[in-house]
Amino acid sequence: MTRFDDRTDTGAIRAAGAGAAAAADGAPGATGGAWLTDAERARLQQPVNSRAVVFALAFTGLVAAFMMTLLTPLVPSLPGILGVTPEDSQWAVTVTLLAASVATPITGRLGDLYGKRRIMLIVLGLVVLGSLVALFANSLLLLIVGRALQGVGIGVIPLGISILRDVLHRDRLGGAIALVSATLGVGGAVGLPLAAVISQYLDWHFLFIVSGLLAVIALALVWRLIPVSTLRSEGRFDFLGAAGLAVGLTGILLAVSKGGTWGWGSPVTLGVLAAGVVVLVLWGVFELRTESPLVDLRIAGRRTVLLTNLASVMVGFAFFASTVALPQLLEAPVGTGVGLGQTMLVASLCLMPSGLVMWAMSPVAARLIRARGARVSLLLGLAIIAVAYVGGLFFMTEIWHMILVATVVGLGVGFAYSSMPTLIMAAVPATETASSNGLNSVMRSLGSTVASAVLGVVLSASLISSNGVTTPSAGGFQITFIISAAAAVVGVVLTVFIPRHHRAYQRASLPDADDLAGERSAA
Repeated sequence: MTRFDDRTDTGAIRAAGAGAAAAADGAPGATGGAWLTDAERARLQQPVNSRAVVFALAFTGLVAAFMMTLLTPLVPSLPGILGVTPEDSQWAVTVTLLAASVATPITGRLGDLYGKRRIMLIVLGLVVLGSLVALFANSLLLLIVGRALQGVGIGVIPLGISILRDVLHRDRLGGAIALVSATLGVGGAVGLPLAAVISQYLDWHFLFIVSGLLAVIALALVWRLIPVSTLRSEGRFDFLGAAGLAVGLTGILLAVSKGGTWGWGSPVTLGVLAAGVVVLVLWGVFELRTESPLVDLRIAGRRTVLLTNLASVMVGFAFFASTVALPQLLEAPVGTGVGLGQTMLVASLCLMPSGLVMWAMSPVAARLIRARGARVSLLLGLAIIAVAYVGGLFFMTEIWHMILVATVVGLGVGFAYSSMPTLIMAAVPATETASSNGLNSVMRSLGSTVASAVLGVVLSASLISSNGVTTPSAGGFQITFIISAAAAVVGVVLTVFIPRHHRAYQRASLPDADDLAGERSAA
C-alpha cells in the first residue's frame, strides 16, 4: 500500500490535477475542464496539506452550526426589542431553519456541477452579507432577511464532507468525516453559551459582529487552504426542480413549525401542509423524468441511501429533543417542584458537554467505522441515545442529571453523525456526493423540526402553575423522554435493515492505492 507523508497527500492531488488537465484538453471520459483557469491549473500542481484542509473545513462547520443557535438566547427579548408580538418574533428563528433546509440540497447540487470550493465560498459570502444586514437591523423584516442568509451557511457542512472525499487519502477519510460531522453539535453547544453571554452583557447587535468576523475567517481559510474542485458532474442546474423543492419543503416545514401557533387543525396549517405535499409529489415525478435532476431520486431510492436518510430523521429528532426539554427543566423555577432554577447561561453551559463529547469521540467513531463498518456505528449511536432518554426518566431532579443525559445523548449522536455521510457516500457515485449529503442534512433538519413541533405540543399540554409561574409538569418531561427514546428505537430498526453489503460505484472520487501509486510513479 502506498504510504504518504504525514502532512501532504501529493499522490491524490497530482491525480486530481492530471485528471483536470486531461479534461481541459478534451480527453475521453473527462468530467469537464474548460472551467479551470490558468491560476487554478497551477494551483493543482501544488501539494495539499491534508491537516490544513481538515482544520479549515472543521472550523467552517463550527461557524455554520454557530449561526443556527446564534439568536436562541435573545428570543425571549425580541418582542420588546423590535416592538412585535412573540409570535411574529419567532420568524427570526423559523426562517433560519427554512433557509438551511431549502438551500442545503441546492448548494450541494451546485457544488457537484460547478465546484464545491467555489460554491462554499459563495455560501460563506452570503453568511457575511447576512451578518451585515442583521447588524444594522432595527426591524423584524431586516432581521429575517439577515437570518435567512445566515441559515444558508449550514450547506457548507455537506459540501465540506464531500470535499474530504475528493481530496483525502482513504486511510484518513473516516476520521476527517467524523470530525467535520461533529461540528454540527459542537458549534451549537459552544456557540449557545457564547451567544448567551453576549446577549446578557452587550448590545444584541454585537452577536452579528462576532458572526460576521467568524464567517470572514472561514471564507479566508477556504480560499487559502482548500484545493480547486476537479471532480464535477455533467449536465445543467435544474432551476425548476430547485423551485419545486423549495416550495414543497417550505410548505411542510412551515406547517410543522408554525402549527402550534396557527392551530394544528386550522385551514391555514392544513392548507400549507397539503400544498407542500402536493408540490413535492409533483416535484418527484418531474425529477424522475428530467435529464439532469436536482436530486437523482433513483440514487436516493437505493436501499442504503433511503434507510440511512430515514434513520437520519430519527437522529435529528432525538438530538433536537435534548435542546427542547433539558433547558426548560434547568431554567424552570425550583418553586414549581419541577425546575432546577438555573439561568440561561448556566443551562447553556450544562448542555455544552454534549457537543464537546461529540468532538472528542469522533476519532473513536472513525476507528469503529474502519473496523466494523458505518452501519455498526449508526446502530451503536442510536442505541446509546435510547438508553440516555430512558435514564432521563429516572434522573431528572439534579443539575448533574441533566448534564449526564445531555452528555450521553451527545455521545450517541457523535457515533450516528460520523457514520451517516460514510454510508451515503459508499452508496452513491462520486459525482453525486455533495447533493446526496445535502439531502441527508435535510432529513436531519426535518427530524429536528418535527421534534420541536411534537415536543412543544406535549410540553404545552402538561403545564402547571405555582406562585404565578407556569412550567411543564414532570410528567410532561417524562413523556418527551419516552417519545425521544422511541424515535431512537425506530432508528435502530431502520438501521438493522441497511444492507451489510451493496453494489458500489466503480467511479469513486478517491483513487485506490494502486491508482495513486501509478500517479506517483508517473510524476
